Amino acid sequence: MNESPPISTPDFPQQLSQLRAALLDLHKALVDSERVSYEQNIGTIPSANHFLQLLTNDPWFAWLHPLSLLIVALDEALDPKAKIPLTAETAAALMKRTREMLVASETGEGFARHYFDALQRDPDVVMAHAAAAQIFRARR
Repeated sequence: MNESPPISTPDFPQQLSQLRAALLDLHKALVDSERVSYEQNIGTIPSANHFLQLLTNDPWFAWLHPLSLLIVALDEALDPKAKIPLTAETAAALMKRTREMLVASETGEGFARHYFDALQRDPDVVMAHAAAAQIFRARR
């Protein structure tokens, strides 16, 4: 995604909320896509509880953890009861972190490589990525 100007308007909590919602949708699309891929390669996941265990402990799904942690960071930043108030600098740093994370790489490794693969195989992931990217375009 292209570099965008720092957040300088007082609506940065709203922008982060929109980004959080888009990332939740993207996370769900990625989780659903990985579940299908896992079941095609490994076998059927017998229950929701078993799937939750796989999501948290199985190396197959480990690449999703950085995105999960980013969503948690957004939750903490947006928490009105947080000990540290949300500043424009914090919001800009979270936007930058997100922009850098959502770069797929065919030759990379870790999140970037798996993200590339998910974008190639699943149109729902592409649509969720486009929705997240729209937030950055709207800031220009």
